[in-house]
Amino acid sequence: MNRGRDITRGLATALLLATLAGTAAAQAQPATTTHITGWNAMTFKKPSDAELKQKLTPEQYTVTQHEGTERPFHNAFWDNHEAGIYVDIVSGEPLFSSLDKYDSGTGWPSFVRPLEPDNITTKSDHQLFMERTEVRSAHANSHLGHLFDDGPKPTGLRYCMNSAAMRFIPVDRLEAEGYGQYLSLFKKAKA
Repeated sequence: MNRGRDITRGLATALLLATLAGTAAAQAQPATTTHITGWNAMTFKKPSDAELKQKLTPEQYTVTQHEGTERPFHNAFWDNHEAGIYVDIVSGEPLFSSLDKYDSGTGWPSFVRPLEPDNITTKSDHQLFMERTEVRSAHANSHLGHLFDDGPKPTGLRYCMNSAAMRFIPVDRLEAEGYGQYLSLFKKAKA
């Protein structure tokens, strides 16, 4: 019985180390994504796997299409404090706002709630031999990260996301990139 448990632990450790090593190497790759303008659920069609491999960096592809995890504290948005929104790297669907972002101390960008709840889906995840709640984008079905119930008020939730699954659009670019409807959120926050 102990031998089986030791083998299981060994496999889990090897999987985690391989994932971390792979994401570290992939992070050094230049971003090759092309940005779409705005978001329209009615016209979005998810690119083929071959197109995604061309459009995304290796790390973005692994995270979004194969439930990868980037390294904590070594990703683009864990300490981003600029005002703006985060959209799905594949589809452009709006996911989170900087107004709901907080420093969770985990090394990944964390949010108390989604910007557009209809653009988020959750499902049970049993990888790494524990039960977690996986968060995916609703339309592109991109793996984004995981949801935990140890967040701050007012929701008590922590949407712990991978930077590689998202693109950040600063407030001063929202209008130009087709997300002008979110400008009012930031004007209200200043008032």
